[in-house]
Amino acid sequence: MIEILTPAEVDKARATGALVGAILQSVRARATVGTNLLEIDRWAHEMIDAAGAESCYVDYAPSFGRGPFGHYICTSVNDAVLHGLPHDYRLADGDLLTLDLAVLLDGIAADAAVSFVVGTPRHDEDLALVDATERALRAGIAAARPGARIGDLSHAIGTVLTAAGYPVNTEFGGHGIGSTMHQDPHVTNIGRPGRGYTLRPGLLLALEPWVMLDTDELVVDDDGWTLRSATGCRTAHTEHTIAITESGAEILTLPPDA
Repeated sequence: MIEILTPAEVDKARATGALVGAILQSVRARATVGTNLLEIDRWAHEMIDAAGAESCYVDYAPSFGRGPFGHYICTSVNDAVLHGLPHDYRLADGDLLTLDLAVLLDGIAADAAVSFVVGTPRHDEDLALVDATERALRAGIAAARPGARIGDLSHAIGTVLTAAGYPVNTEFGGHGIGSTMHQDPHVTNIGRPGRGYTLRPGLLLALEPWVMLDTDELVVDDDGWTLRSATGCRTAHTEHTIAITESGAEILTLPPDA
């Protein structure tokens, strides 16, 4: 399903996006060396409840996971890149952490992710991975406007990632979003321009460049959810929800101080 939101629904999406951005900013600031991933999940749960919102994850049970997910935020560490299931692990100095959060507020969902090094960076490639995903996301957003095609966004994202030297997996990528978290169209992180669905005002997209240092192959952890690099290499993932407007793309999930 491809959902085109009304102006009133886009206004609701702005509120949802602001909440996602604020929660991620708060959790990022509190996630330090020694923080337990289950603490992070508890913080997210408390902030979602306090806002009168709903988690898009806790009851999520898609075909690719051993559902339901049962937690409120994805916490992916080091070689984990997607769908990291919170568990009893305390963050170590130099860990590369990705936080991925989606919530539903007043009937509209928003989804975002951020990767960062906890404590002191110990590997130059960690910072390079994060930087590449952030630049790729900016490129994809810059390509998003009415009349553009999904392939234009995929091409813009993939051009940045491949120029940085990273293999690109096409199994998981960006997606439409609206009254539910995952909708069509699928937005791969590499693609051909001029192909795919034509963007229209009112369309919401979650764009999410993610890469692994030296492979495009994933393996599923024993928990049935966490996706890791097949080689054990480091990973990064950055995501924003955007709204297509008459003039271009509006980022909905920016943190409050952005």
